[in-house]
Amino acid sequence: MIPHKQPWMDLPINAAEPLTMHVDMNSCFATMEQQANPLLRGRPVGVAAYNAPYGCVIAPSYEAKAKGVKTGMRVWEARQLCPDIAIIQSNPPLYRDAHMRFKRIFQDYSDRVVPKSIDEAVIDFGGTEQIRKGKSLVDIGYEIKKRVRDEIGDWVRVNVGISTNRFLAKTAAGLHKPDGLDVITKDNLLDIYAGMDLLDITGINTRYQARLMQGGIRTPLEFFNAPIYVLKKEVFKSIVGYYWYVKLRGWEIEDYESPRQTIGHNYTVQVRPATPEQIEKFMMKLCEKTGRRLRRNSYFAEGIQVWASFQDHTFWHVGHRVGTRLYTTSDIFHYAMNYFNERPHYRVITKMGVTVYDLQPLMPEQVSLFDGLHGDKNALSRSLDAVNNRYGDMVVGSALLMDMDNFILDRVAFGSVKDLQELYSDS
Repeated sequence: MIPHKQPWMDLPINAAEPLTMHVDMNSCFATMEQQANPLLRGRPVGVAAYNAPYGCVIAPSYEAKAKGVKTGMRVWEARQLCPDIAIIQSNPPLYRDAHMRFKRIFQDYSDRVVPKSIDEAVIDFGGTEQIRKGKSLVDIGYEIKKRVRDEIGDWVRVNVGISTNRFLAKTAAGLHKPDGLDVITKDNLLDIYAGMDLLDITGINTRYQARLMQGGIRTPLEFFNAPIYVLKKEVFKSIVGYYWYVKLRGWEIEDYESPRQTIGHNYTVQVRPATPEQIEKFMMKLCEKTGRRLRRNSYFAEGIQVWASFQDHTFWHVGHRVGTRLYTTSDIFHYAMNYFNERPHYRVITKMGVTVYDLQPLMPEQVSLFDGLHGDKNALSRSLDAVNNRYGDMVVGSALLMDMDNFILDRVAFGSVKDLQELYSDS
C-alpha cells in the first residue's frame, strides 16, 4: 500500500519484502512450435498468421531474432534476412493449451494469478506463507522453471522476475533473457536503472521518450530522480506522471481494474468473398462468443455495434441502443444481423465484429405469469453455456455453427487479458 504523502514530499523506495513474481515465456509461439516438432529446435522459426509472402511474422524464435527477424516483419522480409527460416502458420489451440498448463503450475503456489497476456502472468505471493513453507521466492522461481521443463516441455524456458510491484517484477524478468531469474529490491534498484536506457523501461515508447527528453530527462536514473510536479505538470501533464513516480519506486499502482464497458468478439474472414450464408454463420459464431462472455460476467447489454473492414482498406460500422435487454445469443444475433445487413454489400469483407455496450449487472428477475418464455430463454442459455464449458466449445448450439473451421481463421490476441481471465474461470 502506498504510504500517505503530500504531493510535494519525496516518496521513498518501497522497502517491503518482494512478493510479486512475473513469469514470462520466452518467444512463446515459436518455442511451442519447436517443442511440438523437435526438427525445428535450434533452427530459426517464424510463426505467421499466413505463410504467404505478405503475411506478418507474429513470433520469431531466438534463432530468428539473432538473424535480425523481428515481430511485425513481412514473411518475404524475414526470408531475405534469414533464407533458412521455417515459417509456421500459427496454431492458437497449442498456445492456449500451453497457457492453461502454465496457469495450473502457478496456482499451486498462489490463488492470486493474473494473466497479463498469452505468454506472461503475475503471481502475488502475499498471504501465502502456508503454501511457501519457508521457501524463498527465489527458490520457488527456480522450482517453477524446473516444473515448466518437466511438465510442459524440455525446450520451454521462462524468465522470472521478483520485486515489490508488478512493474519492477516485469522489469526484473526482462534483464537476462532467455531463461533468467532476477530480483529487484531497494538495495539494487538504482543500479538496475543505471544500466538501462529509457526505451528499456516497460511502458516507455518513443512518444513517451520524446516527452521525457523534452523535459530534460534522458536516462532512467533522471526519470527516477525527477520531482513529482515535473512529471505530472510538465512531462505527462496528467495523473500519469504521478503513476510513474509511484511505480518507479516499487509501489503497486496497477491493481485497480476499471469496470468493464463493452464485451465483443471479432474474426478474420478466411473465405473471400464470403457468401451470404457464410456471413450468417460468421455472425452467429460472433454472437455466441459475445453472449457467452456477457453471461459469464453476469451482465446484460442495452446497446450493440457491428462492424466490418474490407479488402479495399475501408471500414464500416453501425451501433444502436435497442430498448431491450440483450442476454441470449439469439437476441444478440437478431439485432446484429439486422444491423449488419445495412453494410455496403459490394465490398469484400476481410474482418467483422460484434460489440455489446451499456452493460448492466444482471440482477435476479421477477418473471411474471405471462413472461415465462423470457425467463426460460435466459435459463436455457445458461444451461447451454454450462454444457459447452464442461465438454468443449460449441458442443451444443445453433445449426449455423456447424462446419465453421474452414471459414474463420483462429487468432490469439497477445493483450486480450480479460479473455484470458475467462479461460481461467472456465477451467
